[in-house]
Amino acid sequence: MIKEKFTPLSACACRREKRKFSMLSVYDYPTAKYAEEAGVNSLLVGDSLAMTVLGHEDTVSLTMEEMLHHVKAVSRASQYSMVVADMPFMSYQISTQQAVENAGRFLKEGRADAVKVEGGYQMAETVKAIYSAGISVIGHIGLTPQSSGQLGGLKVQGKTLESAKKLLNDAISLQQAGAFSILMECIPAKIASVIHAKLDVPTISYGSGSDLDAQGLVAADVLGLFDLFKPKFCKRYAEMGT
Repeated sequence: MIKEKFTPLSACACRREKRKFSMLSVYDYPTAKYAEEAGVNSLLVGDSLAMTVLGHEDTVSLTMEEMLHHVKAVSRASQYSMVVADMPFMSYQISTQQAVENAGRFLKEGRADAVKVEGGYQMAETVKAIYSAGISVIGHIGLTPQSSGQLGGLKVQGKTLESAKKLLNDAISLQQAGAFSILMECIPAKIASVIHAKLDVPTISYGSGSDLDAQGLVAADVLGLFDLFKPKFCKRYAEMGT
């Protein structure tokens, strides 16, 4: 059981002290409660809830109100774990003002500790605006499900030299914009390790190898509660669906 509140500063301390931390994508009060009791440091209310909980075909259908509903539930369960709200599609792309307002709602109404924004260097100004408003923000690079149509589907990213260089530029741009951490999803382990070494902020791996500062998984995947597809990097610890 975690005894102290885990914060963005705690994550940065883990990076400096070369200590690992954990992240689990959860969407409701009971799962968040048990995850915290199990010692999970950070709880991401990911937009994957669109598919795993709400039955949508993809993540782009998710609304701000739906996300807020679930962030509130997770925050009520979490006394010590860091709660991160995933900003849904079109809640931050239109303008920096829109992005700051919606990020602020996740803290003010949802009681989250931080927000997560998908996208690389093109999102740097947005991340900077959110950070300048006093809101902790995680950058998300690699497989970004909200823009998976542009990426050719839910596929591993960074397999070519050109795309690997772009990912490194994305990560550095987001760090310079004020992101306190970079989440890498479905990036080859060797590429993710190189990016990790070039950064000063903590890194979070969702299927991007073991060299990063934190490992993240989706609760529905590890518990066998989502069967439309199974990520290759995810170990199932239970088959609750059966």
